[in-house]
Amino acid sequence: MPDNEVYPWQSNNEVLQDLLVLLNLEALETNLFRGESRDLGGKSVFGGQVLGQAMVAASRTVEAGRPPHSLHGYFLRPGDMEAPIVYEVDRVREGRSFTTRRVQGIQHGKVIFSAIASYHGDEPGFQHGPPMPDVPPPEDLVSQHELRRQWAASRDDIPAKLKQAFCRPLAIDFKPVKARNPLRPDTREPRHPVWIKAADVLPQDEILHRCVLAYASDFGLLPTGLLPHGKTFIDQDMIVASLDHAIWFHSSFRADEWLLYCMESPWAGSARALSRGQIFNRRGDLVASVAQEGLIRHVGHAEESR
Repeated sequence: MPDNEVYPWQSNNEVLQDLLVLLNLEALETNLFRGESRDLGGKSVFGGQVLGQAMVAASRTVEAGRPPHSLHGYFLRPGDMEAPIVYEVDRVREGRSFTTRRVQGIQHGKVIFSAIASYHGDEPGFQHGPPMPDVPPPEDLVSQHELRRQWAASRDDIPAKLKQAFCRPLAIDFKPVKARNPLRPDTREPRHPVWIKAADVLPQDEILHRCVLAYASDFGLLPTGLLPHGKTFIDQDMIVASLDHAIWFHSSFRADEWLLYCMESPWAGSARALSRGQIFNRRGDLVASVAQEGLIRHVGHAEESR
């Protein structure tokens, strides 16, 4: 793809359109792109935004017909929401079957994110995959946005800024199979299946659908590691941040159709948690897999260890 190609990504949904604007990076020079950020209520740039933008940057240097099949990235520094992020792409390899790119996100002269992305066209081969878990369909479930509005309305002691962030509409629709109120968290096993999709129809662009899913894959993954401990990412005594993130795309899909994202956390220790996820389409095909390690530092534990 030429670095300066124009992508007329449009959506009728205002929030989704804003995400498409974020992903539609500005080409500064060959292999060099710039993206803006949005405040989603966290302390720094949302990791999924950086994942999606990095994949867009790398993809715009790859020939058509080779979509990304994997991305492995490290979050090295918190991102500044007030400053643009410059993405520098290194064209590591142009193979007959695979293309490899290194991409770095830079702010204030320092690397905040570093990743390797690999690209591969479709070809015939052996196939196998796991069965999709048996869960209620999304039509039988309540959206997370509506649940959050109900939860926030039941509390009159929530700071205004937190309430605004908590109830903000997102570019991704979520329908949790078993909802958990982060304002009154319970303790449960570290498993979290949720239906996800873009909030409206996306343009017919396979690369865009994969970048949007990369963006969405960072929602809920790390908090799954907090489920057995009765804590959430909004607790004032918790420091929660993604450390690394890997995503593999197994087959084509549409990110604007319901996908079942089954997240689990098999381990936590040393103030870190490992989480992983499997993403299925409505037919039951595994279309993507995700893994992430994150920081889940409890301030009380940190003070006790001093």
